[in-house]
Amino acid sequence: MRDLLSLAVFVFVSCFSYAQRDTVIVRPVPVNDVLINPNMGITTFNRFNGQATNPPLEWSEVGPITRLPQAATKPDFPDTSIAYLRWYWTALEPEQGKVRWDIIDLALEEARAHGQTLAIRLMPYSNKDPLPEWYQKSGARRANKPTDKDGSIWQPDFSDPTYLKYWGELVAEAGRRYDGNPYLDGVDISSVGYWGEGWSPYMPAFSYQKALIDIWFDAFPHTTLLMNFDEQQALSYGTSRGAGWRLDCLGDLRTKSDNPDFQPEMLDIYPQQVVRAGIQEVWQQRPVSLEVCGTVSEWKRDHFDVNYILEQALRWHVTSVNLKSSPIPDDWKPAFEDFQKKMGYRLLLRRLEYPKALVAGSMMPIHMWWLNAGVAPPYINYPLAVQLRSIRDSAVINVPVDVRKWLPGDAVYDGSLYIPETLPEGTYDFRVAMLDPRSGKPAIRFAIAGRDPDGWYTEGQIRVSAKQRPQQ
Repeated sequence: MRDLLSLAVFVFVSCFSYAQRDTVIVRPVPVNDVLINPNMGITTFNRFNGQATNPPLEWSEVGPITRLPQAATKPDFPDTSIAYLRWYWTALEPEQGKVRWDIIDLALEEARAHGQTLAIRLMPYSNKDPLPEWYQKSGARRANKPTDKDGSIWQPDFSDPTYLKYWGELVAEAGRRYDGNPYLDGVDISSVGYWGEGWSPYMPAFSYQKALIDIWFDAFPHTTLLMNFDEQQALSYGTSRGAGWRLDCLGDLRTKSDNPDFQPEMLDIYPQQVVRAGIQEVWQQRPVSLEVCGTVSEWKRDHFDVNYILEQALRWHVTSVNLKSSPIPDDWKPAFEDFQKKMGYRLLLRRLEYPKALVAGSMMPIHMWWLNAGVAPPYINYPLAVQLRSIRDSAVINVPVDVRKWLPGDAVYDGSLYIPETLPEGTYDFRVAMLDPRSGKPAIRFAIAGRDPDGWYTEGQIRVSAKQRPQQ
């Protein structure tokens, strides 16, 4: 019995040693850099990469309608993969039925030219920017009177079928033009109240709110939608239909307020609303996008705790943040850099195994251990691919995984990939990348060393022998 046991141990050790000798095992070296990756990170606001920032305590809600100049020197603001822009109805449709789609066309063109995708909001009006004059004179119902405290702004009756008709026509045509555009990162659901944020002193019954939410799902079935946060029932409904969510006062650490429409957000409203609306798990399928209250310099002026704010954003599994294109105070930059390394997705290849040699036309066993060190998954299924490349030949082979399922933590692939029988004999670099579905080129920066200039990561070499042809 002892001899049999000794023989079994010898066979196991011999097989293991043989497998080790015939297997390439790679443990990539992690890096601690801030990674600029698509569909996540800090965004520019109403401008694009390389354009001048706003002053520390100021910003404008008016989206650009013409091409903006580049700054003379590189702005003191993080590079980003998303440009977030928003425009008022009166700018987009100054005359009834004559919509300036050229404004959004230009924004898409500018985003691509600056290495970004475009996120947008169409806004009906604000406390300073009125509804289009033609709409006010259309016979539509008004919710307030000129003598009211807010009478200087013509407030619409959101239950008026005229509002649903005209606003709905604008949204529907926007969907026909832009839904599914691969360079459109996302669209805010926007219909009610100032800036389209979803709240108003003149809130309609929920059946009317629901109709004004549904027009966005009808118009943009193939584009990521984000539900604004303020109305709990609307928030629950929009996210239940498949929207992500966004809030627009990240960092508001006030402890009291005399304004019933603007209660302390971070300490009273937001954390409880997430739970009461039942949206704690939305991040697993759709993005969470946040916008700073005022500017980051206002947080500092008001002595807010930046670490508390950023930690709370990570607890919400944030993917993108609008800082109003306003500078980050110098002594807070390390905190924001650490924040950028944790938000969204952050992918590391921890261990890779593949054979040292194989025959073209055979199956290649491959084992991959990945880590998502961020707080959210990618929300686009970037194809994971292996490339075998020599001086003269190459083959790209997709790995059958869905990276949208890579929640924070470990992911493992154990499987086999087919090596094309037409691949010539030779020694090949073994390279790994996640590809842009639009171009087929590498899209994602991994948190590991060794990125090649073309975006692939070389992880050793493999020898391919020609497939033996049967003799006639």
